[in-house]
Amino acid sequence: MVSETGPKVGRILVPVDGSEHAKRAAQTAIELAKTFGASLTIISVVAPPAFFVSGPVGAPADLTEYYRLETEDANGAVGAVAKLAQDSGVRAESQVLRPDKSVVEAIIEFAGKEQADLIVVGTRGLGGFRKMLLGSVSSGVIANAHCAVLVVR
Repeated sequence: MVSETGPKVGRILVPVDGSEHAKRAAQTAIELAKTFGASLTIISVVAPPAFFVSGPVGAPADLTEYYRLETEDANGAVGAVAKLAQDSGVRAESQVLRPDKSVVEAIIEFAGKEQADLIVVGTRGLGGFRKMLLGSVSSGVIANAHCAVLVVR
């Protein structure tokens, strides 16, 4: 990633989920993209549920409803960041992923496919049973990424 003229940062990837940590990571990614003249790709991952329980108040009635609600939230998260990027004069693409694998695997695979030079992640994501392990996604990305990872607090 370091060239004779300094670090090469042409492609920045920022995964978001609507959490405050992800919003701070996105703002940092936008600033870096602006500074380096880099392209920015914003993604959100709608992961398969770890388990499915029907019945409790507020729980999705079925998997179709779960995916509809999660995709709606993901589109909102990437849309908000894309608007911030556009307002800052940064070219950005956004995508919602719906893999049949973990969030970490989806981010790592996408970063490799897109040849990202830098992944910018927040330290923690939204609540929920799978996300109670603080930093599990950011830790997994750090441990497995092919490129540099910046973790924003």
